[in-house]
Amino acid sequence: MAKQYGFYINMEDCNGCRTCMMACKSENRTPSGVLWRKVREFNEDLPNAQSFISMSCNHCADPQCMRVCPAGTYSKRDDGIVIQNHDDCIGCQMCIMACPYHAPVFDPVEGKTSKCNMCADRLDQGLMPRCVESCPAAALQFGDIEELRKRHETGWVELQRLYGMPDPTISGPSIVVVSREK
Repeated sequence: MAKQYGFYINMEDCNGCRTCMMACKSENRTPSGVLWRKVREFNEDLPNAQSFISMSCNHCADPQCMRVCPAGTYSKRDDGIVIQNHDDCIGCQMCIMACPYHAPVFDPVEGKTSKCNMCADRLDQGLMPRCVESCPAAALQFGDIEELRKRHETGWVELQRLYGMPDPTISGPSIVVVSREK
């Protein structure tokens, strides 16, 4: 694989507007109740604080969805984007159970799962993912994950302790998160 694309998520700058969430939904025309990108809110008493994190599929180095799917619907492009062949999905939801981030979303009406494809069609046209393009605070960015990691350090211990993030060694998520506390 030549490169691995990923997301940079800056919790310090995210104000919880959910523009990224709605831009993703609009771009991908997902059914009612199916959100590929979600903004989680965290409230703390001491000190009194509120923070947000925008999450979707993390296009992991070792995607657990791909590992467990009995229908073989998941594949990984040369740029690291994990793609789902939606037509082949049998709706078993094994991918949801296996993903430490619960990124695939089940649509009970259709009886299938779907997930973020990092706006692969837009990237192929030289455009940014719609969620990144729409973020008014530039709290969500996109690029080669190694470049993002060189520029920004993730405090995974703090992310796990403060926000309940899964152990990154499970799947090797292609994200860099800067939390409010370091």
